[in-house]
Amino acid sequence: MTNEKLEDAHKFKLWKKNLIGNGLKINHIEQHYTRYRYNGEVLFSLLMLDAETPEGDKIPPICFLKGEVVSVLTCLVDKETKEKHLLLVKQRRIAEGAFTYEHPAGMVDGSKTPLEIAIQEVKEETGLAVTAEQLIDVTPQKRVFPSTGTSDEAIYLYYCELYLTAEEIADLNEKEMGTDYEHERITTHILPFVEAHRLINNTNAVLLNYLYLAKIKDFQLMAQL
Repeated sequence: MTNEKLEDAHKFKLWKKNLIGNGLKINHIEQHYTRYRYNGEVLFSLLMLDAETPEGDKIPPICFLKGEVVSVLTCLVDKETKEKHLLLVKQRRIAEGAFTYEHPAGMVDGSKTPLEIAIQEVKEETGLAVTAEQLIDVTPQKRVFPSTGTSDEAIYLYYCELYLTAEEIADLNEKEMGTDYEHERITTHILPFVEAHRLINNTNAVLLNYLYLAKIKDFQLMAQL
């Protein structure tokens, strides 16, 4: 399999387009290391950038090229009690090597929109089939950045509310999910909203919880977090 050239990668072209669109003069981009996906697409890349701002300054040079991602808060509401549960995914992450609890999430490639990727990731990581109509964008048409200093990573945040019976909710708990070709080992975990929130150490997921509660104006639940 032939690996994708960096300059042909969707995330590289999007990043470069935004730099130029915001007035930067690019003198040189040096590729230090690139990791590829199972299909040869660029996954991550460490770059050194020689560029000048419109004000005539040099911009800090290191960029960890990651691209756009989505995260989807999946709230399961008990039809009878109206109690809210979060459907989280548990997996080991490189930051500490420990298990983390997160919302379903994934990377956006050039062939699908963020909304389409959000639907795909919920299906792959939880087994739930959600529709575009069920997903609500809490930052409409706006990319937000976990950190702007060293990475281009931009995130789209969605939520969905699904009204299910207690039995249907229980059936979604502790399912083995993920894809073998990307070496994912994911387990689903369903917990009451506040309990689930306290397990999360991912700032994007914490933010999404608050944005969701603000959107639906559930200030009573927000006060418990």
